[in-house]
Amino acid sequence: MAGRINDEDVKAVRDAVPIDAVVSEYLQLRNAGGGNLKGLCPFHDEKSPSFQVSPSKGLFHCFGCQEGGDTITFVMKVDHLSFSEVVERLAGQAGITLRYEEGGYNPTHQRGERIRLVEAHKVAAQFYVDQLESPEAEIGRKFLAERGFDQAAAQHFGVGYSPAGWEHLTRFLRGKGFSDKEILLSGLSQEGNRGPIDRFRGRLMWPIRDIGGDVVGFGARRLREDDNGPKYLNTPETPIYRKSQVLYGIDLAKKDIAKSSRAVVVEGYTDVMACHLAGVTTAVATCGTAFGGDHIKILRRLLMDNGSARVIFTFDGDAAGQKAALRAFEDDQKFAAETYIAIAPDNMDPCDLRLAKGDDAVSDLVEPRTPLFEFALRQIVSRYDLETPAGRASALDEAAPVVARIKNSASQHEVAVQLAGMLGILDTQFVVKRVGQLARWARERGGRGPAPAAGRGGPQAGPAASARPFGGPALTLRNPVFTTERELLKLALQYPQLVSPAFDAYGVDEFTADPYAAVRQAIMDAGGAEQGVHDPQEYLIAVRAAAPDDAVRAMVTELAVEAIRRKTVDEAYAGEQLVTVRKRAVDRRIRDVQGTLTRLGAGGDPHQLAAVQNELWVLQQYGQALHERGAEAL
Repeated sequence: MAGRINDEDVKAVRDAVPIDAVVSEYLQLRNAGGGNLKGLCPFHDEKSPSFQVSPSKGLFHCFGCQEGGDTITFVMKVDHLSFSEVVERLAGQAGITLRYEEGGYNPTHQRGERIRLVEAHKVAAQFYVDQLESPEAEIGRKFLAERGFDQAAAQHFGVGYSPAGWEHLTRFLRGKGFSDKEILLSGLSQEGNRGPIDRFRGRLMWPIRDIGGDVVGFGARRLREDDNGPKYLNTPETPIYRKSQVLYGIDLAKKDIAKSSRAVVVEGYTDVMACHLAGVTTAVATCGTAFGGDHIKILRRLLMDNGSARVIFTFDGDAAGQKAALRAFEDDQKFAAETYIAIAPDNMDPCDLRLAKGDDAVSDLVEPRTPLFEFALRQIVSRYDLETPAGRASALDEAAPVVARIKNSASQHEVAVQLAGMLGILDTQFVVKRVGQLARWARERGGRGPAPAAGRGGPQAGPAASARPFGGPALTLRNPVFTTERELLKLALQYPQLVSPAFDAYGVDEFTADPYAAVRQAIMDAGGAEQGVHDPQEYLIAVRAAAPDDAVRAMVTELAVEAIRRKTVDEAYAGEQLVTVRKRAVDRRIRDVQGTLTRLGAGGDPHQLAAVQNELWVLQQYGQALHERGAEAL
């Protein structure tokens, strides 16, 4: 089996692939000042961005959940890959040929499971595209043409065709070096009576890509009357495909979603194609499942919840479409974006609408019209006889809890007033009070009220603070002593040239907060801040590697990414931090020595007493020099 990847090649991959370019494939990044970028963390739910990326240092850190690391760590965590799998993927993107120690270059053995499955899907996608040109695929080409999609459209979306035989793709994949185990695990084949057979046969094929652009599955459309399978057949759940965690078209739409802060959610593959060809390039679709919480997480990272974000759902106007809209509304409060619903005239989907009325009709369809909450409430209210008091009361009983789930109190009040109008209840305040009562009851039942105010728990109170290692910044940010220690460590990690070599003479005991003492030790174990003067990025990697555990490693990354408190970072500012930390350490030692003198008293050992008095005099002189001469006295 091939050995570990050559260290120089790993460094070459880190240097060749900018971290901001990689992270931008998964979420929208905006300027955070100081050369850093910020976005919504992909590792935990949050409403305001606490996830920061430092392109100059090649690091990311989330100040909410404490996840952090370099480019390789980010991809490992977000895509659940091994170290070697990530290095190989990034090396492929950068055109770097990797060398393997203890056995030489052997990609077939070295590559991890996910890499192999993704490669199998990439090969399959091209196979299906090639097959679309075959005589047998005439029925597929006709299907596309009848829906307004020409050859260029098929190529743009990677649409292909799976031959009707039993093992065309299976044999092709074997010929490319894939084992039967890999072919079955990928979901591209299934067990037959005599071994693996093709899962998709005689169907039109849409490749389903993840947000990074890798093909992870397929959607297959039935074309023939004698095909007894479902109309649409999707890849089963596999190690790389979870239908609740993918959105068809997200690879094509993500940049425009981030740029426009707008996403359009449609119901099918052809609807996504129709929208994009009509100029609505923010359209995506679920893959054989209801729109849910994991889909929301994908979109929120791109939308950034910036207040003007819009999500527009297009559903058929039939009963199934109405049911889908109500399901979407159940998760509506997980968005900070405003959500709307668009239903085409005559209940046409975007694909049919484009055929019947052209591109402009599709563009017009997805202009925000009806808020999703309003549509959901009208669907509820429509089931009752509002001409009778009993009907209005029953409709209120069902609709009020829906309104009570709206977290923003101002929005909740506004929607409650609208609900009163829908029901024809003249006493608007009665409806508002009923909704408020239900909202309070729900909070009490859930055991969680609104987030505690800063005055009750301090500015760092709350789950994020309590989860921090060592009591971390929850402690340090309120204490000026710890603030200076934090600032000096940030300088040592971010601007080592400004504090070296003086910093390397500082002892671990000069840092009084436990997390900072641990970081100081890690810097020492990595060779000191002087190492950062020569190769800043390798220095940070070395310090993180020297950290004894994940908690200290997270603190190193946090300090390496967090902005310096001063706009102008120069030698004078660095000197101030060095002097302050040293002076406080000297003052602490002076107090300790004075305490020793008191304990020795007049009857102590004369030699010991003289030594302690001499140490006290030296410390006092040094303290005075620091006070008068500043950094020159270090």
